[in-house]
Amino acid sequence: MAEENPNQAIDAVFAYGCPMHPQVINEGPGDCPICGMALEPLDAAAAMDQPNRELLDFERRFRVSVVLTLPVVVLVMGNHLGIDVDALVPAGVSAWLQLFLTTPVVVWCARPFFVRGLASVANRSPNMWTLISIGTAAAFVYSLAALWAPGWFPDSMRGADGFVPVYFEAAAVIISLVLVGQILELRAREKTSGAIRALLDLKPQKAIRIRDGQDEEIEAEDISVADKLRIRPGGRIPVDGVVVSGASELDESLLSGESLPVEKHPGDEVTGGTINVTGSFVMEAQRVGSDTVLARIVEMVAAAQRSRAPIQKYADAVAAWIVPLVILVSGVSFVAWMLWGAEPRLAHAVIAAVSVLIIACPCAIGLATPISVMIAMGRGAQAGVLLRDAEALELMHKVDALIVDKTGTLTEGRPSFTDVVAVTPGGEEEVLRIAASLERGSEHPIAAAIMAAMADRGIELMATESFRATVGEGVSGQIAGHEVSLGNHKLMQRLSIPVHAIEAEVQALTAQAKTVMYIAKDSRLLGLIAVSDRVKATAAEAIGQLQAQGMRVIMATGDNHATAMHVATAVGIDEVHAEMSPVDKFELVAQLKAAGAIVAMAGDGINDAPALAAADVGIAMGGGADVAVESAGITLVKGELTGIIRARKLAAATLHNIRQNLFLSFAYNAAGIPVAAGLFYVWLGWLLSPMLAAAAMSLSSVSVIANALRLRMDKVVDLS
Repeated sequence: MAEENPNQAIDAVFAYGCPMHPQVINEGPGDCPICGMALEPLDAAAAMDQPNRELLDFERRFRVSVVLTLPVVVLVMGNHLGIDVDALVPAGVSAWLQLFLTTPVVVWCARPFFVRGLASVANRSPNMWTLISIGTAAAFVYSLAALWAPGWFPDSMRGADGFVPVYFEAAAVIISLVLVGQILELRAREKTSGAIRALLDLKPQKAIRIRDGQDEEIEAEDISVADKLRIRPGGRIPVDGVVVSGASELDESLLSGESLPVEKHPGDEVTGGTINVTGSFVMEAQRVGSDTVLARIVEMVAAAQRSRAPIQKYADAVAAWIVPLVILVSGVSFVAWMLWGAEPRLAHAVIAAVSVLIIACPCAIGLATPISVMIAMGRGAQAGVLLRDAEALELMHKVDALIVDKTGTLTEGRPSFTDVVAVTPGGEEEVLRIAASLERGSEHPIAAAIMAAMADRGIELMATESFRATVGEGVSGQIAGHEVSLGNHKLMQRLSIPVHAIEAEVQALTAQAKTVMYIAKDSRLLGLIAVSDRVKATAAEAIGQLQAQGMRVIMATGDNHATAMHVATAVGIDEVHAEMSPVDKFELVAQLKAAGAIVAMAGDGINDAPALAAADVGIAMGGGADVAVESAGITLVKGELTGIIRARKLAAATLHNIRQNLFLSFAYNAAGIPVAAGLFYVWLGWLLSPMLAAAAMSLSSVSVIANALRLRMDKVVDLS
């Protein structure tokens, strides 16, 4: 029995909740009593170990339904496809064969739909399952009656062959289409678990614990608070803690998104999931299990993803009033025909009531959104805008607040060589040669920037001997018998090398948010090189266009305030939040949403994942961290913010197309239901047979599909 209290004490590992109705919590798997959706595990890690039973079940039912439905369609539509079905299968035999093939589809393949439909009635919560159950049941039961008791029907209802038409294919096709839609939705929701899986993969499986002076390898889950752990170069930190001895540089892009490593010395805190770049050190575990920063990030992403309701909520909102209305009209038409209708009254009453239910079948309504979204996804892919779900597309054109990360979103996301300054005029080439020769073979991001610059300039490198690296300072060695060094101001101070000769240049470069590295030879300063994370060429233009559309653009970065302000000024952003953790970004999104804003978040790092998942629309930069891409609803393949403008154009055109589809589907219902009920019989003699009702239902689906296909050629969707 599902619980309506979200605060009830239920073991989180075994608790299941509804993605659309967070207040519904159950102690095991089941269906939501409100909307009928399958409940999902609330514990992110536990969910990774479980197969999606509903998806597997629906895929099995779909395979059976396809095998049985295709022959039924051929029997009914074969003559229109060039197959002389009448010559192969007599009309009377065809109807019985359709019954034989359709019965398993309705009884077994559609069983979950009828279970949910009955539950919706019992819970007095009409939804899409109610409509599907009524429509398919009406078509099947009517056809069964036409086959078994043709005498109940007046002669006017018989076809040219003398038989009362049956509509088994309508029930079978609707069930197959609904199964397809459910499978696509379940697969899309299953992909969201990729973000959780990517985050969980950041935690190492093993750790080295120091006990009684000896190293022992243990499972990471066996680490206890106060354990001493040895961290080797290249390894991931298993839990949160503090450095006890040794020093190193850590890649903390998990937290800040910045590519440059951070120095760590005794007393400094380290976070589980970050990477030890250089050096070896001993740490003491302080937070383990669910108390770690990484565990909290995982839970934030999982909670945000669970809260994102699928597009079905709109169909359910419509069904909440259309289902009772259709049932009411069907019942009233039956009673009216029984009291005042022409003879045979019972036959006409049954026909009118069933015709209303058939023509109100949700086939076109169900197609209205997914067909447009499917075509829009293909159109977006052509323009480098990958769409993962319909909700992101729907909300994109409503977004009025955009949060952008700095590194990898506004900037290129990696250090690039920008400047070289030599103390002696003309000495730039020597400065570069020494810097590149020292950094050859290093995996440090700054080394990669220097080597890339040297490759472009064609400078020949020299052999380095007695290479030494000092954590937090730089590197030294011997080149051609000379002692050379490359490092920061701290290294120059330790080597007693004055740097005042180029102090003005250093200050100017630092003001531009550039990282300066000094080069010395035989205790004499030769010059410096500078690197920076360059602003993307299209960033300023894209920000300007978005602001011109009335969008509020905010920068949220883990970098320091000075660097953030420099980049913000370059691209034209006035609102800046610097030195933000993943939790801070997540809370910023929550604050904006609480204030009524429709929020989009654009980022590319692991640290952006919680905010990407929590935002109304998450936008990942192509080439960014896998967890960012998995957390987002939209991915920009080229990683350029101009893709957001393309996504907004596509979203607006698609939503317009969906509204047209819904209008077409409802227009058929609005026009057909009164005719099907026999409202015009007294004055005009119009009485819609179930055969024409089924044809009208099919025509509405065809019109919806045709209208959706216009998205491929619509000139409004100019994605250039």
